[in-house]
Amino acid sequence: MLKKILLIVFVILSFSLHAITIDYSLRMPKPQNHYFEVEMKLTKVSSKFIDVKMPVWAPGSYMIREFSKNVNLVVAKDELGTNLIISKISKNTWRIQTKGIKEVKINYEVYAFELSARSSFLDQSHGFVSGSSIFMYVDGEKETSGKLDIYPHEDFNVISTSLPKPRDSIRFENAKTYAFTNFDHLVDCPIEIGNQDVFEFTAAGVKHNVAIYGVGNYDIEKLKKDMKKIVETTTSVIGENPNKIYTFIIHNVTDGQGGLEHMNSATLSVDRWGYQGKQYIDFLSLVAHEYFHLWNVKRIRPIELGPFNYDQENYTTLLWVMEGFTSYYDELLLRRAGYLSEQEYLQKLNSILNYVEGSEGSRVQPVAHASFDAWIKGYRPNENSSNTTMTYYSRGQLIGSLLDAKIIAKFEGNKSLDDFMRTLYYKLYKNKDRGFTEQEFEQTLSTFMREDMHDFLAKYVYDTNVPDYAEIFNLIGVNVEYTGVKKAYFGMSYSKEGTPTVKTIRTNTEAENAGVSVHDEIIGFNGFRIDGPSLEASLAALKTGDSFNLLVSRDQIIMEIPCKMGEIEIPNFKLSINNSSTNSQLCSYWLRSISK
Repeated sequence: MLKKILLIVFVILSFSLHAITIDYSLRMPKPQNHYFEVEMKLTKVSSKFIDVKMPVWAPGSYMIREFSKNVNLVVAKDELGTNLIISKISKNTWRIQTKGIKEVKINYEVYAFELSARSSFLDQSHGFVSGSSIFMYVDGEKETSGKLDIYPHEDFNVISTSLPKPRDSIRFENAKTYAFTNFDHLVDCPIEIGNQDVFEFTAAGVKHNVAIYGVGNYDIEKLKKDMKKIVETTTSVIGENPNKIYTFIIHNVTDGQGGLEHMNSATLSVDRWGYQGKQYIDFLSLVAHEYFHLWNVKRIRPIELGPFNYDQENYTTLLWVMEGFTSYYDELLLRRAGYLSEQEYLQKLNSILNYVEGSEGSRVQPVAHASFDAWIKGYRPNENSSNTTMTYYSRGQLIGSLLDAKIIAKFEGNKSLDDFMRTLYYKLYKNKDRGFTEQEFEQTLSTFMREDMHDFLAKYVYDTNVPDYAEIFNLIGVNVEYTGVKKAYFGMSYSKEGTPTVKTIRTNTEAENAGVSVHDEIIGFNGFRIDGPSLEASLAALKTGDSFNLLVSRDQIIMEIPCKMGEIEIPNFKLSINNSSTNSQLCSYWLRSISK
């Protein structure tokens, strides 16, 4: 027995003595050229060669972005400074011949000039690091821990990140040192480097750091108060906040692009003048959305979403839960926090309902397929996408609302979708520390509901059936009135300024039948030259069945197209609270405010 114990100890010690170590350094000596300079220092190398790889996507944003396209000047040297043989063996893999060398330094530069939540950026005003677009990893060593030394440009005085400081906090002059437990951790902690505004607040027992880059009409004291309320309201859904420190990085830009979630941080890209009125409500909704993701996606997750494969697509059919349920909660939480009235919230849900059911794509693409095909369709829309696809955000939001209504009714206001989310959190994340499969999700939902939910999911998730909204929402005292009516309709959208250019053609309409195509320039209507406003007025004056001619330019070829005004009935619904319903108390529970 003693021999076995000694053997185990020897193996463990041998492994620890020979385990590779990986440290990074990040420099930005000339920010105006938009290049980050990265060094990877590998020690205790034991193989004849090593492969280093650049991720091809950013977790949370489901599209192959080919980050290696921005990598230049990859050089590897031994401890004496001698160049090692390095060759490219795939689009994102560099093979370095080590042949027994114990220490390797790899240097490369990354062009960073796309300011978004999922890519990196560097100029004279600041640097932003989205880790998967900057840091390579050693194949087979993603679980290795290490340190990152950041050497900010001399004009940059502040670094904001959720990466922790190691015990030996500052190892080199002018460098800020951070620790990571593995590669997933490193790239899951975005870094803002510059002269950003910073402030902090404590909410739900957690310290929150906020870094704001860019000019904007924000009020820090108001943000402290409102973000605290959003955080505490969001935390109340699960009842446990898994973080000790959380970081918000906010970019104020001309055209806000949304956000990206991380385990203990989030990056938000917002309109710099969007901190007032309706836009401010939209900002708070984004805060709630990304913050809710720290549970739903980062911890409550499909099994495919972590640990990640950075070399290729990570397919899942469950994004309607991850993004759809989160979209459902981001506005419901604004109601609970007191930023929306009952009627304002219902109007928002009503808009989503009419958008989803009024789309041709809702009858073509099941939301489970939309999730799986996010990589090739969701993030790459074209002029025909509205005819063939449906976003898992909006459709998933509706399914979340229907499930919430069914749960509230079934348990007579003693349970809601919150309780099911807690079940997923504690049963699978806390107890098993992993994601779930499709089958486990369905089984967990059925067990929670005390009924077989297969038919519900088959109809509305894996097929494109229209739910009986009236039947389900009536269970919680909400009326659903169908208000769709037939009207004259041609079926094309077009630019309204200058010469009208066709942007989309709705399938199964007279525009499609006539042969009008996207990108056609409409020059004339019934023999007269026309512009955007006059075309709109001319089409509005037609009745169903009226004939007309369009003169168009297609690829600089002039042609006349005979057309006929068609007819359509686009589904439309109106939600309203039925205060006289015997279920009105369930509606009050659903739309409850917990604002203090």
